[in-house]
Amino acid sequence: MKTIVTYLIVLLLTFFAHQALAQEDGDTSYEIQRLEGKKEEVVQNEREALKIEVEEINGRLRNKEITKEEAGRLKKAAAEKRAKNIENKLAIIENSIQLLKRTGTTDLNLDTNSIEVAIGGKDEGGDVLFGVKYNSGNQKKVVFDKRTYSYPVVAIGLNNALFEGGSLDDSPYKVGGSRFFELGWVWRTRVFENSNFLRLAYGASLQFNGLKPEDNQYFVMQDGEARLQEFETDLKKSKFRMDNLVFPVHFEIGPSNFSSSDEKIRYDIHNKFRVGLGGYAGFNLGTRQKLKYEVDGETVKDKLKRSYNTSNFIYGLSGYLGFDGVLLYAKYDLNPIFKDASVDQHNISLGLRFDLD
Repeated sequence: MKTIVTYLIVLLLTFFAHQALAQEDGDTSYEIQRLEGKKEEVVQNEREALKIEVEEINGRLRNKEITKEEAGRLKKAAAEKRAKNIENKLAIIENSIQLLKRTGTTDLNLDTNSIEVAIGGKDEGGDVLFGVKYNSGNQKKVVFDKRTYSYPVVAIGLNNALFEGGSLDDSPYKVGGSRFFELGWVWRTRVFENSNFLRLAYGASLQFNGLKPEDNQYFVMQDGEARLQEFETDLKKSKFRMDNLVFPVHFEIGPSNFSSSDEKIRYDIHNKFRVGLGGYAGFNLGTRQKLKYEVDGETVKDKLKRSYNTSNFIYGLSGYLGFDGVLLYAKYDLNPIFKDASVDQHNISLGLRFDLD
């Protein structure tokens, strides 16, 4: 009986050994075919990368950023670099094929995916491998040509109003006390394929425009019109604020640094001068007035939230200029602050904008 059991065990081990060898041969053959196909992919990717670099150089030549001789030298250097890349990568793949034929296992990371081939071995996590293990990994694929970037923006500064036919000297609002604050998100996209000189910047912003009346005045509604009127006691604070949601769009121009590698090309505008011109449109979210005064020795704070007949639809012109992410920023509402007013007044702001990219 013991002899029969031993004989059966030997038969089973022989069967599984033959199955393992057959599986190994099949998996090895498949992996070799995959690597052979990888050769053509490498050549094609390098050719596409060279094409993009040459187009970028031609764009710089057309914009007169470089001379014809410099363009020729850059094209030659780019072609030599890509040819060397192809030579090196093909050598890596060929060596991997030879290693796979000899040992039946290899661990390649030619892109963001990882492939391990082994028969009975263990991977880095300690798991036993019997065939092909495909691991996509958690690495984010690098975008070769990233044309759009996004980032938050913050702006703060002085706010006031221009009256029709008048100037800021005629404004009834305090120059230093009237302020604005803006918080938004911007997407910046390169307009042309081979030049980053012109960009389109667009997004959404919350604007808080504040006005502080002078001479102890505050806003009241009279015959459907918001008017300034002197308060009956001394005001410690009189503040009028309009909250808006707007969608700005700017055309931005300025130089940039170009860099390229085997994996990506980039246009960098950090530490560069830039100018943006455009406008915005949106909606008024709410209007409120805050008053602070004393009655019989006690401090009273009134928070009055009503429309005050302010414009519901907001639209205007805006622009900025500066260095890197610190910019001088101005905006002007084309819509009047108050509807049906005897004299139109338009909100105007000047301050600093910070692009936090």
